[in-house]
Amino acid sequence: MADLKNVLFVCTGNTCRSPMAEGLFRKALAGREDYQVGSAGVAASKGTPCNPETAALLKNRNASLAKFASRQVSEAILAEATHVFAMTQGHLRSLESRFPHHADKFYLVCEFVEIEGEGIGCDVPDPIGMGRRAYNEVAQMLDTAIPAIISYIDQTWKPPQDG
Repeated sequence: MADLKNVLFVCTGNTCRSPMAEGLFRKALAGREDYQVGSAGVAASKGTPCNPETAALLKNRNASLAKFASRQVSEAILAEATHVFAMTQGHLRSLESRFPHHADKFYLVCEFVEIEGEGIGCDVPDPIGMGRRAYNEVAQMLDTAIPAIISYIDQTWKPPQDG
């Protein structure tokens, strides 16, 4: 489908932040069929389930990810993506360094929104090992960023031209 927007969220291990963003983004897009969404990690092991704290948070928000398994960012995944949102500057630099020919698709999750006390373009911190509060804080950042991401994509989207 040429007019399908394919959004990819990227973090380190693809078990906490990017699956959380994937689940919350899917929920925000409920009823819309013009989007596909996924996640991957710059240093992910293949097939790991999402972190239990992430799974519980998503379940409590009715945004669970069925059959989720972590995956490593790859050329094939990036070739399908129309927009790639990195959690941190470090993830963004890693993507740009490893896949420079896809750099026009790369953004920071918080690039289009100001996070209170952090500013615009701030990193989404890694909550692993930090307890439920840290996961809730990440979810709140994503709750703020996701509407701005959807708005940006909807306002700027131009389907790829064939040929």
